[in-house]
Amino acid sequence: MTQHRLADFINANMEPLLQAWEDFARTIEPPALTMDDAELRDHARQMLLAFAKDIATPQSEPQRAAKSKGQGTRSHEDTAAETHAEARLKSGYTVVQLVSEYRALRSSVLTLWAADVKDSRATDMADVARFNEAVDQALAESVARYEHMVKQSQNMFLAILGHDLRNPLGTVVSGSSFVMQATDIPPKYILVATRMFNSAKRMSKLINDLIDFTRTHLGPGIPIRVKQGSMVEVCELMVNELRTFHPEQQIEFESPPQLDAIFDDGRIAQVLSNLIGNAVQYGSPELPVKVRLQGGVNDICITVNNRGTTIPADKISGIFDPMVRIAASVSTDYTERTSLGIGLFISREIIHAHGGKVIVTSSDREGTTFTVTMPRMPKGFGAADEGGLQR
Repeated sequence: MTQHRLADFINANMEPLLQAWEDFARTIEPPALTMDDAELRDHARQMLLAFAKDIATPQSEPQRAAKSKGQGTRSHEDTAAETHAEARLKSGYTVVQLVSEYRALRSSVLTLWAADVKDSRATDMADVARFNEAVDQALAESVARYEHMVKQSQNMFLAILGHDLRNPLGTVVSGSSFVMQATDIPPKYILVATRMFNSAKRMSKLINDLIDFTRTHLGPGIPIRVKQGSMVEVCELMVNELRTFHPEQQIEFESPPQLDAIFDDGRIAQVLSNLIGNAVQYGSPELPVKVRLQGGVNDICITVNNRGTTIPADKISGIFDPMVRIAASVSTDYTERTSLGIGLFISREIIHAHGGKVIVTSSDREGTTFTVTMPRMPKGFGAADEGGLQR
């Protein structure tokens, strides 16, 4: 007797369904198909069995609503769809090709079933709806895993690239520094060496930013090594450095005579360099960039203000996300963008590592202000460890 329920039909017609899956998969012709026939069929078999089980399982309306929003319950083990996504990525498939397989699988099942069913019943339509839900769930799992693996591999590639560039760049820095100190060569060569040195240092900063960016996306985050130090000295050092680098821009600095804290001086200097440099880049050259350091009993506050083009309210939330900023400017000439814009993201991550936060406000009246607040003493670090703090 012909079986009309879709779950029973899938189980009873596994071989023709698997053959249709395999025939379609072979037509995609990826760059490198690493799966043999058995592996190729096994993924499809596991998903079809999961579809049949899902269709045959009673489902309440709340469960259906949750599943439609991608909030359905699932086990902690990898699903067949997730395993298939990993295999397809390693085989060279694109995400478009991955999605096309599910479209073909859906079409094969419903076409064969329609030919088998001789009459139309309400239960048939309910099974079709449940089947589509199950396929969509598997597709969502596959695409999510595929995207995660692509991002992970991209970040790993960038991290390795940044690390490998350090050594040759270090050679350029050392060599140009050596030439700059020479006294027996014409001044024009020293000038060229100076330009090489400055360019190499800027490249080094970009590479370090790139490594920090990929480190935050690979899991461990940005490491910090805290110790007691003078926040005033670090701020003055970076302000003077930016004044030297941008002699055309007035940079004002206001601070108390002394303000000690427990922090990573190198990382905080990196934050200040990014924030002040950003203020100089986007501020008005006729008006000063204002840097202000304040301290309370428990917290430190640093503000960097510039007067320039106001940041629209709908852009504020994405100001620290370089991917959002790049996506928003894809229509502009790439030569107009002077950097990848990861400095603000890294600055925020460094302050977060210190237990603080960074916020930005922008208005025509007040200009654009980045405000850093962080504790003078990180959690778990006793005052007795460093002999106390001085205000």
